[in-house]
Amino acid sequence: MAEQKMTRRGLLKAGAGAAGAVALPWIIPASALGRDGHVAPSDRVTMAFIGVGNQGTGDMGGFLQDKRVQVVAVCDVNFQSGGYWNGGTAGREPARRMVDEFYEERGATGPSCKSYVDYHDVLQRSDIDAVEIATPDHWHALCVLHAAAAKKDIYCQKPLALTVKQGRLMSDAVKKHKVIFQTGSQQKSDSNFRRAAELVRNGRIGKLQTVKVGLPSGRPDYGRTADKVTAGVWPDGFEYDRWLGPAPWKPYCAGRTHVNFRWILDYSGGQLTDWGGHHPDCAQWGMGTEYTGPVKIVNAKGNFPTHPIYDTASDYEFEAIYENGVRMIVSSKVKGGVTYEGTQGWVWANRGVHDASSAEIKNSVIGDKELHLYKSDDHFRNFIDGVLTRKECVAPCEVAHRSITICHLGNIAMRLKRDELRWDPKNERILGDSEASAMLDRPYRQGYELPTEL
Repeated sequence: MAEQKMTRRGLLKAGAGAAGAVALPWIIPASALGRDGHVAPSDRVTMAFIGVGNQGTGDMGGFLQDKRVQVVAVCDVNFQSGGYWNGGTAGREPARRMVDEFYEERGATGPSCKSYVDYHDVLQRSDIDAVEIATPDHWHALCVLHAAAAKKDIYCQKPLALTVKQGRLMSDAVKKHKVIFQTGSQQKSDSNFRRAAELVRNGRIGKLQTVKVGLPSGRPDYGRTADKVTAGVWPDGFEYDRWLGPAPWKPYCAGRTHVNFRWILDYSGGQLTDWGGHHPDCAQWGMGTEYTGPVKIVNAKGNFPTHPIYDTASDYEFEAIYENGVRMIVSSKVKGGVTYEGTQGWVWANRGVHDASSAEIKNSVIGDKELHLYKSDDHFRNFIDGVLTRKECVAPCEVAHRSITICHLGNIAMRLKRDELRWDPKNERILGDSEASAMLDRPYRQGYELPTEL
């Protein structure tokens, strides 16, 4: 942050006429901001949001509430349209208006929030400290790799990556360029998941044997466009070819884009990866395997529906076997959340709630000399804390990569109908199966290939 702050201060001193200078939007009155009514401009984290259709806009609303944050730019390939959450309207223009209105209501004056189509233009701005990336999954890797190379701190929505190879490259880039990274797996900032994981890690249920990870099934019509699968012409203001980006060319239809992209393998992995960025991540936390993974995937079964465009598994189940013998069962058929089963009891957690097989376990006090896991009670604030202090966030890139790898392997095993996939978590290789190994990455359209050096 220090180097980035100096860059911004230098721009302010140089004035608008200096080469490369960018005028910071909005002069915020002291009464509207922070510490004793004031947060100096040089102490605020300037943020841009890349992908503001669904989760990105919601997250932006959360970051706007942090008085240490100044939102200066939004970016999306869609100007404005319907087809988002519950059929609502979103895009870069509604997002820009949201930012401007937020600051205007607080008495701010100055240039408005800027909007962009191409995220590269955002990353070239030297006055931006951090970005959120909330594009469809198939765009995460490119955006993160370029943002890390541009020395921007990154909040990236889950699931981290579309493929195992992408996740590895992303984590390596974050480490190489020493940027702060937070994955949008906000359950890591839920006290119930942290409490359950601490009880397990401190031996309250005895020796851990089985972890059951319950994820949703089905294919919700999030955008109210699931019946709109006939090829047509994309609306004005929507750059469909750019939206496809690295994915294969396919005819436009409203049911393909915006929020319902989750049910198409070209762009995502269905409920398994959508929720796989949450529960398996917390499961590994309690297992103490955040930086490794299973050695086998077995008993993989998935129902892949026949549909004109939607082809992700609507229900699924597989087991991830770890070197120490612990079984992680990932399934749409078991109780939602994470259930840890040990030789002396069980602990379960889901959003906003946790339980245990006995009151003694549930109410057990974790002593001062026992293991206390990373505590975050606000996922957005934890990221900004990291940007300001340069300390690692609660959901770092490497951990997110290891967690979503489990789901990618499950999808590969189900799609190929493998009874067993052997996995080398140290070298991140599938052993003895060239067809499955080829699915650790995807082909890329010309012009959208992953960079090898940044």
